Amino acid sequence: MTDRPDSARPGPPLAGITVVDFTIALAGPFATLLLAGLGARVIKVENPSGGDPCRGNAPYLGAEGATLTCEHPDAVSISALNRLRNKLGVTLNLKHPEARAVCADLVRHADIVVENFSRGTMDRLGVGYEFARAINPKIVYCAITGFGSEGQDGGGKAMDAIVQALSGVMMTSGRTGDPPVRVGIPFGDLCAPLFGVIGILAALREAERTGIGQQVDVSMLGTLTSMVSAETFDVLERCGVPQRTGQTVPRLAPFGVYPTSDGFVAICAPTEGFARALFEAIGKPELRDDPRFATRDRRVVNELELNALIEAFTRSHVTAAAVARLEAAGVPAAEVRSPAAAVRDPRVRARMETVALDHPIYGRVDDVIGMGVPIRFSESTVGFDRPAPTLGQHNDEVYKGILGYSAAQVADLRTRRVI
Repeated sequence: MTDRPDSARPGPPLAGITVVDFTIALAGPFATLLLAGLGARVIKVENPSGGDPCRGNAPYLGAEGATLTCEHPDAVSISALNRLRNKLGVTLNLKHPEARAVCADLVRHADIVVENFSRGTMDRLGVGYEFARAINPKIVYCAITGFGSEGQDGGGKAMDAIVQALSGVMMTSGRTGDPPVRVGIPFGDLCAPLFGVIGILAALREAERTGIGQQVDVSMLGTLTSMVSAETFDVLERCGVPQRTGQTVPRLAPFGVYPTSDGFVAICAPTEGFARALFEAIGKPELRDDPRFATRDRRVVNELELNALIEAFTRSHVTAAAVARLEAAGVPAAEVRSPAAAVRDPRVRARMETVALDHPIYGRVDDVIGMGVPIRFSESTVGFDRPAPTLGQHNDEVYKGILGYSAAQVADLRTRRVI
């Protein structure tokens, strides 16, 4: 890392880039949160009648801490605190006939537009990609939808659980015969925006090179199904490995999660070196010469017997002792932790990959942890230093300061309920 005074260090990598954010819920706001964390100026556009639906998500943070219900007008949804940080909040009623002119001015001042409404919604409102491109030919316009902006329509709303169900991911966890298992975090809503940001940055580079922008079209279903296809579940099943294998991964045996006397431990020993180290750690070095386990392929074939031997070891130890013994032998192993413990890991907190969330008025009123930017740069600075805006908090700053509207124009837009 270059040694230089803080005053001489470069700013964030996306400094000078402006994003107009027409997103709601999670998939879109997560994409623009990442862009904001990387230093872009993000203008969050919300409906003046209520704003992003995430503002109504439980739990809430107020003067007296976190609560399941909104107990005070100053209480703010923790979802909103998490997703709307570092954004300039403005209001605009996209259904109002005069909103189109305001949208045009926003797009004219922008490098990127992001939206995640249902397919075709922005076009029906008259402010979709063709509109944006006509206003600003260099614009990078990202649409994150359930089923893509082109091709066959999904025929319904694309909530995270819907996409998980259609993608096949629900039938990859658990054991044969178990009901479908929903991934606990909103996996589709979090994965699609990652690809959205990758596409945005690639298109931004192309626009800088050619002067021509483009649409970035990301499908939640396509993203998640693509990830499911990273594992050849159907081929393995044809070869005799069940599609759903519970806590272990037979094709990498020994590899999985094993019970201890007070919890669970994850053990990954797919290579010859790791497997032999594991045999030593569990007190059975003779297994290296056992024809059932002497090679990787034989361990895969006999993984049930091997897992039983490993489980006999892990069940006889508390988690901490099992992990210590395995790590001392050079075996990749870790305690299975709760989310509460994981997000407070000192290593993660020190790197600001998770961060404490502040109430915009009362500050640090409770121990609430949110997303950081899990990317470190040797030269650039990234992260969040402003809390989520209140609804329309930055109307004057954006409409007057950035778009150049007069005070009378802004007042007139408010009176006519355009903003």
